[in-house]
Amino acid sequence: MPDQNPFQDPLRFERRLPPCAVVIFGANGDLAKRKLMPALYRMAYDRRLAPGFAIVGTSRTPLTDDQFRDRMKDAVRDFSEDTKLDEDLWKTFAAGLHYVSGDIGDAALYQRIGQKLGELDRDHQTGGNALFYLSTQPSQYAHAAQGIGAAGLQHGSGFRRLVVEKPFGHDLASARELSDRLHDVFAESDVYRIDHYLGILAFRFGNGIFEPLWNRRYINHVEITAAESIGVEGRGAYYQEAGALADMIQNHLLQVMATIAMEPSASFRSGSVRDEKSKLLRSMKPMTPDEIRVNSVAGQYGPSRIGGEDAAGFRQEPGVAPAATTDTYAAVTLFVENWRWAGVPFYVRTGKRLPKRVTEIGIHFNSAPLAMFDGELADGAPNLLIVRIQPEEGISLKFLSKQPGAGMKLRPVSMDFNYGSSFGERSPSAYETLLLDALLGDATLYTRQDMVEASWAVVEPIQNVWREMRFNFPNYAAGTWGPAEADAMLARRGHTWRKP
Repeated sequence: MPDQNPFQDPLRFERRLPPCAVVIFGANGDLAKRKLMPALYRMAYDRRLAPGFAIVGTSRTPLTDDQFRDRMKDAVRDFSEDTKLDEDLWKTFAAGLHYVSGDIGDAALYQRIGQKLGELDRDHQTGGNALFYLSTQPSQYAHAAQGIGAAGLQHGSGFRRLVVEKPFGHDLASARELSDRLHDVFAESDVYRIDHYLGILAFRFGNGIFEPLWNRRYINHVEITAAESIGVEGRGAYYQEAGALADMIQNHLLQVMATIAMEPSASFRSGSVRDEKSKLLRSMKPMTPDEIRVNSVAGQYGPSRIGGEDAAGFRQEPGVAPAATTDTYAAVTLFVENWRWAGVPFYVRTGKRLPKRVTEIGIHFNSAPLAMFDGELADGAPNLLIVRIQPEEGISLKFLSKQPGAGMKLRPVSMDFNYGSSFGERSPSAYETLLLDALLGDATLYTRQDMVEASWAVVEPIQNVWREMRFNFPNYAAGTWGPAEADAMLARRGHTWRKP
């Protein structure tokens, strides 16, 4: 139940889900193929789905049920990273796949979806439960929600919930307007805005050893990195309107920052956890235009050669204007104005076409107050705690140790923890966890409206300043760690980016 502590449920990842029909808008798109369908199939593979579980895909492309099933089978085969396609299981799973074509702006589409939901309730015993997943262009979120409302699909004999992908609005005003339009149809408690990072919560509050050190007295600075090695992958037209700052920092990375820096919650019920995240985001120091110019860096990748092959620059990508000024890299220095974090810089960066795919948090502790040992490492290698989110979840603690032999020579060493090797089993993917929680009605890992607005209050002033600035794009080559200005931003405080 949503009012219980989800982290004290020992069967959280073992319980079978309730019967339900999941309606995926944009079912023929990239997200549905790469993430949603493999996650749902894996849940079937793990025997998590109830017999009455069904999926309704919808998009403009005319397809029969069998054609849709064939496409989704290809998606599961191509994009399931650790799950082989089992033909017998697929036949059972595919029997619950259905397709309704139509345009999101056409009222008749929702009537057909309503009829299909009625059929599924009768034939699959879904209990009247429905989860609407908006895997569409952000500009279509409000239209889809209001189409659902006009057809009365938000009401049924079971639960009716709405899952919304990022980005949520393109500035503070549009985020508020979108929330208002969603709330015309769904209550806030039934709106699930995508976010991740359960593992950070468990580490942050499950280990008393770190809590006494988790403050400005012991932590010097924090790095949060989300790097992608790929470019825009055919999404140039969309990405040209978004950019790295809005696409990643405004939502995902500020949520990571909130999770790692929030105060302990009075309880770990959904509302209490999100209250503390919201409080942290509201405590972030607003920057003046002059401060933004010093504490933020925009970048755009240019052509290069990677692995002996030519890599296109952003402006050469399909669908991108030849003179596009979109940021494909963004780095920001942020501060939190509270007693725990006052004066501690949080360096947040994200970018496309960087050397590797990695998302991690680096907690840099202060150096020892007195350098007792000779040598260049003695006072130049502070302790470092690394929390890896992807591609492999894990934690590393780096510290100095004496090398074997005579003399007092120090060298950095690390203690490493890897989820996969330590537990001997796979961790559920981010989308498995998120779908699980939405179906169970647990919103702990989803972003609430006030959190979205607090994030935009941080990012929008940066956007406004960047619109007035002239950037000499491209300013970093594909396959490198971003523009030199990002290194200079940290160097002003005597810091350097960690190379993951």
